[in-house]
Amino acid sequence: METDLIFNQGLDLPGFASFPLLKTTKGRDLLKGYMEDLIALGQETDTGVILESPTWVASRDRGAAIGYSFSELTKLNHDAIAMMSAVRSDSGRAGTVISANIGPREDAYAPATQMNPDQAERYHAEQIAVLSETDLDVISGYTLAYSSEAIGMVRAARQFSLPVVISFTVGTDGQLPTGETLEQAISKVDAATDSYAAYYMINCAHPDHFSTRLEGAAWMLRVKGIVANASRCSHAELDEAEKLDDGNPTELGAQLSDIRRRFPHIQVLGGCCGTDMRHMKEIATAARTS
Repeated sequence: METDLIFNQGLDLPGFASFPLLKTTKGRDLLKGYMEDLIALGQETDTGVILESPTWVASRDRGAAIGYSFSELTKLNHDAIAMMSAVRSDSGRAGTVISANIGPREDAYAPATQMNPDQAERYHAEQIAVLSETDLDVISGYTLAYSSEAIGMVRAARQFSLPVVISFTVGTDGQLPTGETLEQAISKVDAATDSYAAYYMINCAHPDHFSTRLEGAAWMLRVKGIVANASRCSHAELDEAEKLDDGNPTELGAQLSDIRRRFPHIQVLGGCCGTDMRHMKEIATAARTS
């Protein structure tokens, strides 16, 4: 959504934050439009729908970097889920899942420092505590670059007895930006949290970057979602991009469908950087035939 807003609709999103859109009628209408389109696509293709909240960087440090106090962030986290709950209610699709999206404390692609699990738990528990007061269905930690932060997120969600999904990002080499493999990261998180996470995902990477790393091993059974980039660019290239690389929607749908054929337990598919509703339609349509 954010790359579409920036590159295709000309919006300025400081800090890559979409939560400020909740402050205006125009912004809320834009956010609701994405969610309504996804629900309509789910109806059209007879697939389930997970709505991700615009709260990926609505935590203390990321919010402060663009001028928001924690009290303001608290209200906006609440407003985000309330808006989503209303959209779901108006749609009549009660089974639509509301995912409270939280992101890393630092740069998802190149964190300057790494927290230990205790530090990460304290940091993320603050936002999760706020979100726990809402009508969410699941906490989803997206675009994580190292296992210690993921451990902290999972522990924080467990404090509030909330289900949690962890999604790691990988580079063009199929490894996390900090050098861990997916197997290592998932195994570390599960070992440190008694496998509390509902499941794991991969996001913000093109299928070409990780598909050959997926294998028929026990850890792979914990990976149940892929939210892929349309672009084959590296993280560094995406950071510097002045023009949207939207890839090939049909090709992306086919690639994700192929992954699902190889690993039928993968049930969650979606689009990340460079994608829009064209890609989502191809993904949903292709997934039905895999």
